[in-house]
Amino acid sequence: MGYQVHYLPLTPALFSVLVVLFIGLIILIQLRILRYAYMKLGVGPGAALLLLFGSLVGSYFNIPITLLPGQTVRSGQIVDFFGMQYVVPLVQQSPGTVLAVNVGGAVIPTLMSAYLMFRYQLWGKATIAVIAIAVIIHAMATPVHGLGIAVPVFGPVIATAILAFILSREYAAPLAYIGGSMGTLIGADLS
Repeated sequence: MGYQVHYLPLTPALFSVLVVLFIGLIILIQLRILRYAYMKLGVGPGAALLLLFGSLVGSYFNIPITLLPGQTVRSGQIVDFFGMQYVVPLVQQSPGTVLAVNVGGAVIPTLMSAYLMFRYQLWGKATIAVIAIAVIIHAMATPVHGLGIAVPVFGPVIATAILAFILSREYAAPLAYIGGSMGTLIGADLS
């Protein structure tokens, strides 16, 4: 005797369709918010979508810069030989670390920051924002073995928004973008 167990007020197929529609709606709302944020920077709707798409797709591509040499790893291997155990050192050379620049996370934000500095002539204020945010990010950044550099989620965002607003109410959005992106790259990734 087979029992069908589900406690949803809807059939599983209809529930799945509703979940997919809900996730799609959330994604569309997020895309509209991001598009609005780019437009607030003074970028047109087409360029905003291009930047958003470039950042999302570009996050999958890395440009290799150099190969950092690996470390020699020594470990012991125990060998049984006629009832005696011997420790035989096993030496392995790790392949090294590829130092790379991410297209969506570094190249596009750097180009966009340069564009905003040229467009709004924010040289001094942008420099202050980048240095201040880099110092804050560097203080918060923690190297995590096997993962990379970890930074608390909301601390840098709040600090960037407050600093940009203090530096210029009129150009707070471009300053927040420049300070947030370049300050993070310098404070966490380059230090």
